[in-house]
Amino acid sequence: MALETAPPRIEILLVGMNGDLRGKQIPLEAEKKVWDGTVRLPSSTQSLDIWGYDNDEITGLSMSIGDPDGLCIPDKRSLAPMPWAPEGSKQVLSTMHEFDGTPSFMDPRAILAALLKRFDERGLTPVVATELEFYVIEDDWRETGRPRPPASLMYRGEPNGFQLYDMRAVDALDDYLQTVRAWAKLQELPADATTAEFGPGQFEINLLHRADALAAADDCIYLKRIAEQAARKHGLKSTCMAKPYAEHAGSGLHVHASIIDRDGNNVLDARGEDPVRLKSVCAGMLKTMRDAQLIFAPFANSYRRFQPGSFAPVDIDWGYGHRGTAVRVPDAQGPAARIEHRVAGADVNPYLLLTAILGGMLLGLDETLDPGPATEPGREPAAGTKKLTHDFLTAIEEFSASPFIADVFGARYQKLYGDTKRKEAITYLRTVSDFDYQTYLPRI
Repeated sequence: MALETAPPRIEILLVGMNGDLRGKQIPLEAEKKVWDGTVRLPSSTQSLDIWGYDNDEITGLSMSIGDPDGLCIPDKRSLAPMPWAPEGSKQVLSTMHEFDGTPSFMDPRAILAALLKRFDERGLTPVVATELEFYVIEDDWRETGRPRPPASLMYRGEPNGFQLYDMRAVDALDDYLQTVRAWAKLQELPADATTAEFGPGQFEINLLHRADALAAADDCIYLKRIAEQAARKHGLKSTCMAKPYAEHAGSGLHVHASIIDRDGNNVLDARGEDPVRLKSVCAGMLKTMRDAQLIFAPFANSYRRFQPGSFAPVDIDWGYGHRGTAVRVPDAQGPAARIEHRVAGADVNPYLLLTAILGGMLLGLDETLDPGPATEPGREPAAGTKKLTHDFLTAIEEFSASPFIADVFGARYQKLYGDTKRKEAITYLRTVSDFDYQTYLPRI
């Protein structure tokens, strides 16, 4: 006997520390409990590490205090259909709250919302857009243990020469990309251009700017989910792993940001004068970049992107129209004056990413800072320019010791995030890899 068609549902979603979505499926006839704010999950849900463990022995946030519940308070603005699920199904993002009504210190959406209040108190609003890169791979990765480009991009087991912005690569996966675009439209995401990137099966989708940074982060997290669900539909897998292939380009998540005042004026626009404020904002981002690198590169694999000669920056510098710099200024004059932050990998948590970037920008607004000379195309950065770290554990220690991080993210979250990532880094360092065996075992 044929199974009955699955009934529609509503999914209430929480964003985890690592940008993962956790939550509950609720029958549509019971969705009132979602809007009543009575859906519960353990507060420790948002302290889980990359393996899904709560690390209570480190954090003391789980069974040592009884693993208490929190309330999932939905954000109705994020309500969207789920076209991959039974017809009529929908999803909504929520923020974890304590029972006294305060947002959880662990909730990434709440952390970003708290920073945005600081801008609002100054009569300012960040305007943000994201550019997400990701790979599409064959779905046999679980069996092989390795990623492999889609068969339509291969010839005799090797990538078939597709290149940057190559429309043949887009055409080869057009069915998949059409599904991504159609579902993005159904969810009213402001998806714009889609391009083939350097790697085989690597694509970038741009999301248009929003005068609501929280909504921009929501857009990004939903786009990641759409890319993943559409890949499943087409017998593929999408991945936002920062460096899935040693020999091919890593995937980034670039952020464009400007700031408007209550009258809608772009405060970074110097109107033909020396862009002092824009430079100071750049300087604030550069000054805090090493402190926040653990947010921009949250996993051990993330640090494989930072290689000389790649499009991932290695210097903490800035420049006009220079795609090799950490902070790029595409436009310094006029209403489109903005900065582009080019450090983060695609594996980043978008809420924490925007918190770190906007926190640096706010520092540059509150103080008058000098970013130093702009790096010009074809020239090395100025002498004394600091560099990003290539080391996961170094990033953890600098994050954990930073007064800036404590101020922007809260001291409790700084400790939680730093301690959790330190355990991950130590586990990584203790793991003996195939490289060790292939290189050292025969020779030492």
